[in-house]
Parts: sequence; C-alpha cells; structure tokens
Amino acid sequence: MSTQNVLFDAPGPRARRRHALLTGVGVLLAAAALYVIVSRLREKGQLGPELWKPFLTAEVWAEYIVPGLIGTLRAASISIVLALVFGLVFGMGRLSQNRAVRWVCGVVVEFFRAVPVLLMMIFFFGVYSQNGVFRDDLNPLAAVVTGLTLYNGSVIAELVRSGVGSLPKGQSEAGLSIGLTRNQTLRAIELPQALTAMLPALVGQFVVVLKDSALGSIITYQELLTWSKTLGSAYANTIPAFLVAATLFIVMNYLLTVLARRIERRLSTRGRTTLHAQTAAPTPDAAQSAP
Repeated sequence: MSTQNVLFDAPGPRARRRHALLTGVGVLLAAAALYVIVSRLREKGQLGPELWKPFLTAEVWAEYIVPGLIGTLRAASISIVLALVFGLVFGMGRLSQNRAVRWVCGVVVEFFRAVPVLLMMIFFFGVYSQNGVFRDDLNPLAAVVTGLTLYNGSVIAELVRSGVGSLPKGQSEAGLSIGLTRNQTLRAIELPQALTAMLPALVGQFVVVLKDSALGSIITYQELLTWSKTLGSAYANTIPAFLVAATLFIVMNYLLTVLARRIERRLSTRGRTTLHAQTAAPTPDAAQSAP
C-alpha cells in the first residue's frame, strides 16, 4: 500500500462552515464596494447610455479596438514564442552537468527575474532608438518583446528546472540504464514529461505576457490600452473605453486558458492510450511461447 503525502489536513465540519461564512462575507463586501463604485460613476455621468453608443458602430471597432487587439496579440505572440525558446535553453542550461554553464545560466535567469518588466522596456527602447537598431516604427514593438521575453523566459526557465527536478528519479535512471547519456535522457525523457506537468503554470505565464503587453503604452507602443485611451479622448467616454478593453483582456485570457486545457487533456489522453496499447500488446517472447 502506498502512502500519499498531503500538504494540509482536510477541513472538518467546523472549518468548512467557517470558510463558507468568510466567503459569504467577502462576497458581500465585494458587492457593496462594486455598488458604491457604480453609483458614484452614475452620479458623475460616466456610465450614461450615450457613452456606450459608439461601441455599436463599425467605425469605432475598425479604427480603434481592432488595431489595438492586433497590436496586443502581435507583441504577446512573438514574446510567448521567444520566451519559450529562452526558457527551454536556459532551463536546460541550469540542469547541465557543466558547472560553468549552470553558473552562467543561473546568473542570467536570476538577473532578468529580478528586473521589472517596465524598466527593461524603457531601457531597451532607449537603446534601440538611440542606436538605430530597428526602424523607428519598430522600436516600441522590439522593446516590448525584449522586455517580455527576458522576464517571462527567465520564469519559464525556472519552471523547466523545477519541473524536471520534481520527476521521479526512476525516469533518469531508466534512460541511463538503456545507454542514453545524461543530456539525451534530459531531452528525450525528462523534458517532455516536465513540459506536460507544468502546462498549467506555463499557461499562467502566458496570461502574464498578454497582460504585461499593456505596459508598452508607456513607450508609445500602439496596443489595446493605448487605443482605448485614444478612443476615450475622441468620444469623451474614457471609463466605458477602459471597461471594454478590460473585458477584451479577460476574454483573451479565458480563451488562452481554454486552449491550454484542451491541449493538456489531449496530451494526457494520448499518454493513457499509448500506455494502454503498450500494456495490452503481447511481447514477442510471450507470443512465441503461446501454444
């Protein structure tokens, strides 16, 4: 019989009642705060029906919201791909058998994890602009992508290191027992399992990338928040414009989470199917010994 370690004891009846009571109090306080905020906005005329009418026109969506969405998705998609590459390379570097490689990768990862994303965006925007690294219209995008890649790639590198480290020792021992080297075992056996196990954490980091792309408005990058500000100034409906932008961010993050859940379900189903097929298939020795 195997024993299961738990991080905390299951709550008893009194604890469950206490949790339910605290949850109810929290919901009531949140609802009261929301009511006060909405009431104040209505008193100031910030939620009038006329302020929402521009969102029913195709012009607002074509000239403001859709360009903002394209800018946000462009920066986020490029940053996610580059952050994945950065995280895999430096995450595996932190697991290398070479001490110098581990030290260099550790310094790089810890440094970029400690620097704020906005500070990196501003720094690289100045570097790119003053040295003509990219065209003037590409400098904001390049700075946003650089900042998001370095920070989130460092976090992903730590996820890779911790994900591989959490695997049972038998996985690496099995690879070494069939003649694979330590690096081959890491790439072929441990890393695929670690990526599947840390997929929820990866999705959470992708959500962070998507949200942090809004920081690009500080360095004049034309993304959803920037276009929402412009929309609010043009139609004098700043609060509704920001509410619509927040709703779009929520929808995009939700869709990203749903996509990740489907991928995780597909990977886990395929793994169970493969394991079942391998278990059900008779070995050659067993087939030959069968009458």
